[in-house]
Amino acid sequence: MKKFTNYNWVIPIIFFGLCCCSPKSGKQTETNSLSEINLNQIKLKDLNGKSIDLDQYQGKTLFINLWATWCKPCLEEMPSIERAQAILKDKNIEFLFASNEEAGRIQNFRSKKNLNLNFMQLENQEELNIQALPTTFIFNAQGKLVFHEMGYRQWDGSDNIEMINNIINTHD
Repeated sequence: MKKFTNYNWVIPIIFFGLCCCSPKSGKQTETNSLSEINLNQIKLKDLNGKSIDLDQYQGKTLFINLWATWCKPCLEEMPSIERAQAILKDKNIEFLFASNEEAGRIQNFRSKKNLNLNFMQLENQEELNIQALPTTFIFNAQGKLVFHEMGYRQWDGSDNIEMINNIINTHD
């Protein structure tokens, strides 16, 4: 009997990976809908399923990184975000890491990678029109979106630490 293997599933997976995981850094233009996202549009829950009220971070700069366990650029930038978080530990900023994957998958990832990051679930990735991962948003202490980007970045670089510090210290 002749054995037949169907590889038709390979092309869509490769296409999905190329489209949805962006390895290059690139700040989005103002015509992109990301620039119109409000903090209250982002729906998060902890890994126990409890909704996160982002109002609890009122008065703090909020760094929200959207990622996935299968996204190589996401995984590559996480250690730099962890180091940036350590550098900025005494500043008025919170770092949140949200994936739309199942809580169990995120918990398994966290235990394997041993990263000191605040992992949670994103409930509405499609509604936010997220086109690529990683995607990062930085909201100032007043809750205004002041930075958004799709793609990898070395967050602990001095220029990025300076940019984040400027956002933290700007009171507009």
